[in-house]
Amino acid sequence: MTFTLAIVGRPNVGKSTLFNRLVGKKLALVDDQPGVTRDLREGAARLMDLRFTVLDSAGLEDAQDDSLQGRMRRLTERAVEMADVCLFLVDARAGVTPTDEVFADILRKKNANVILAANKAEGKAGQAGYLEAFSLGLGDPIQLSAEHGEGLDDLYDELRPLSDAFEERAARDAPDVDVEVTDEDDDAPRVPTRAKPLQIAVVGRPNAGKSTLINKIIGEERLLTGPEAGITRDAISVQQDWGGVPMRIFDTAGMRKKAKVEEKLEKLSVSDGLRAVKFAEVVVVLLDVEIPFEQQDLRIADLAEREGRAVVVAVNKWDLEDEKQEKLKELREAFGRLLPQLRGAPMVTVSAKTGRGLDRLQGAIMRAHEVWNRRVTTSQLNRWLTGMLEQHPPPAPGGRRIKMRYATQVKTRPPAFVVMTSFPDQVPASYTRYLVNGLREDFDMPGTPIRLTLRDQGEKNPYKNKKKAQPSRLSKHLSGNKGKP
Repeated sequence: MTFTLAIVGRPNVGKSTLFNRLVGKKLALVDDQPGVTRDLREGAARLMDLRFTVLDSAGLEDAQDDSLQGRMRRLTERAVEMADVCLFLVDARAGVTPTDEVFADILRKKNANVILAANKAEGKAGQAGYLEAFSLGLGDPIQLSAEHGEGLDDLYDELRPLSDAFEERAARDAPDVDVEVTDEDDDAPRVPTRAKPLQIAVVGRPNAGKSTLINKIIGEERLLTGPEAGITRDAISVQQDWGGVPMRIFDTAGMRKKAKVEEKLEKLSVSDGLRAVKFAEVVVVLLDVEIPFEQQDLRIADLAEREGRAVVVAVNKWDLEDEKQEKLKELREAFGRLLPQLRGAPMVTVSAKTGRGLDRLQGAIMRAHEVWNRRVTTSQLNRWLTGMLEQHPPPAPGGRRIKMRYATQVKTRPPAFVVMTSFPDQVPASYTRYLVNGLREDFDMPGTPIRLTLRDQGEKNPYKNKKKAQPSRLSKHLSGNKGKP
C-alpha cells in the first residue's frame, strides 16, 4: 500500500458506493437515506495496478457543536489530515451547494492533494452539476458514476503520478531495518548524518502532548498537523539537530477528542501511529502522567515492538505531579507488568511545556538506538550458549534430548539470532524466553526487540564450507564442559 486515499463529501453523494467498488466488496452500508455512514471505515483498495488504503468517511456537515453531526465532522476532518490524498465528491445531479463550497475551502487548507469528482454524472442529468464543479477552484473535476463504475480510468490517471511520488518518498524516508550481518561487519552502529538522519516517531494518544514536545525540541511554535493553510502531510516530519545529532522527527498529532468519539479516534490514531512507526528507527511512546498506560498506549507500544523498532517511553506533564517518587515507582511497576516484552526499555519523565527532562530523553533515544544496532560475535554467542545450557538444560520431551549446537547473529536493527538445535518445534516457548532474556541481560540489550529463531541442525550449517578444525574445536569445547558446574 503506497498511499492513503480519503473519500469525503456531503452526506449521500455516493462515498460508500465508491468505497465498496474500490475494495471490491460491499463493506460499507449503502442507502438513499443520508447519514448512514458514521464511522471511518478502512479498506485495501485496488485500481488497475495501483494498491492503496482507502478511507470511507462520514458525510461532511456544516456543524461545529458537540451534536452527532459535529462529532462526525471532526472525525472526518481527522481522516483528511491523515490521508495522503483526498477525493472530494460532489453530487452532479444536485449541483454545487453552499456546503460544498465551505468544505472545498477546508480541504484546500488541510490537504495538499485534493482530487475533485462529480459523482452520479452518468447521462444528461448530471451534466449541469459537473460544469458547476469547476467553480470550486480544485482543478478539473472527474466525471464519475460509482454505481456503474464509470470514470474510474480518469481517477486512475489522477492517482498514478501521486502514487509514484509517494513511492519515491517512502523509499527515501524508509529506515534500514533487518540488516544482515556477519562476524566481519563493524560492531559500531550507523552514525546518523544529515543525508541519513536518525528517524524518530513520537506516538501516543491524542492530547498526550506530542506536538508540544516536538515544538520544544525544535525550538519554535510550529503545529505540524492542523488547519492552517499550507500545512500538508509532508510537514508531519521535521529535521533537526538535537544534541548535535541529525534527526528526523515524525509527529502523529491527533485533534482534540471528545469522550463520545474517543473509541473511534483511538482506532484512527493507532492506524496513524502504525504509519509513523514504519518510518522510524526509535519510537518514543509519549504517556500522560495523569492517565498512563491506557489501552491505546499499550497497543502502540506493542506495535512498535512487533515492528522491531527501538522503544523509549516518555511520561509527559511531569511538572504537574506532586508525589514524584511514589508516582515513578508506580509507573515502573505498571510498565514491567503490562509490557513485559519491552522489559528494560528506558522510561524517562519530561515536561513538554517547560522543557525539563529533554536532555534525558535525548540520551535515552541515543542509547536505545545504539542497543538496536548491537552486534555480538559468533564466538561470544557460543560461549554464552554453553553457559546457558549448563545453567538450565533444555527439556527432554518424550525422553528425546534436545541438543543445541551453536548460535550466531544473522541480522541487526533489531538484533536477530539463530540457534541450531535438534527438534526445534519441540522447544517450549518458556525456554525460548529464557534464551531471549539471557541475551538481553548478558549482552546489555535492555528494551530492544530481540528476534530468536530455532532451526533444525540438519539445515545448512554456516561452518560447512570452513575448515573442519573449527566445528571440531567447538564440539570439543562443548563436550569438555559437560557436567561442569
